[in-house]
Amino acid sequence: MNRFLARRLREVADLLAQQDGNPFRVQAYRNAARQIESYGEPLEELWARDGEEGLRRSLGIGERLASSLSELIQTGRLRLLDRLRGETDPEKLLATVPGIGTLWAARLHQEHHICCLEDLEAAAHDGRLAAIHGFGPKRVAAVMDSLSVRLGRPPRRIPPPVAAVPVEELLDVDREYRERAAASTLPKIAPKRMNPAHEAWLPILHTDRGNRHYTALYSNTPRAHQLGMTKDWVVLYCDGDMGERQWTVVTETGGKLAGRRVVRGRERECEAAALASTAG
Repeated sequence: MNRFLARRLREVADLLAQQDGNPFRVQAYRNAARQIESYGEPLEELWARDGEEGLRRSLGIGERLASSLSELIQTGRLRLLDRLRGETDPEKLLATVPGIGTLWAARLHQEHHICCLEDLEAAAHDGRLAAIHGFGPKRVAAVMDSLSVRLGRPPRRIPPPVAAVPVEELLDVDREYRERAAASTLPKIAPKRMNPAHEAWLPILHTDRGNRHYTALYSNTPRAHQLGMTKDWVVLYCDGDMGERQWTVVTETGGKLAGRRVVRGRERECEAAALASTAG
């Protein structure tokens, strides 16, 4: 297991380096891989006994690296690595949760903009899932219990409120990504999905805003391809002090924000930001 974990972290470091990621972040993953290879105890035993705090203390790593190791130990996969490889599939990920399945995963992603397990957890706790016809109390409870295990939460624990990232920051990352993609100054990856020719066409951006690390890519979902939006919808992944979060930025097609870039689910804030910029 230790060798497996070290190989995965080293692959993350190599891909980040190839994609012009933050060199300090690259070095952190490489250092952690070396620490793991020389550690004298199987890390799954350390994690089972002392949790993520034990990983941080024993390996001298930060919170996010410990969280990545915890995810690898529990599931054998790492969502960050999937993104760097071009293997992300939000509907497939949601479908792995008991009580969801393939059809519900597609609806939750396409109609309710739920893109990751953290989004699903928030929707289960704030009442959005219960408000969807077909999601009864038993199904919602099953989803919550499953996620508490997958995400390492105590059962039925309500996540603490997280300070919202300003929409201005999200729109600025979106702007940087689209401008650099248009100028062909970003490295490109060959996504595994929706890419039968194995062409390296998908630009990827790694950028920082303060202590928040962003990865940005055009959406490569079946829905984006179906609607011809693979060069419009931008998916932002943020890894920082609030944990891992995800948003989709699109060009609005109607209403007051028609023609403007908006963050799905935060349209009112985008409208306020647009008014403020106009007034300024």
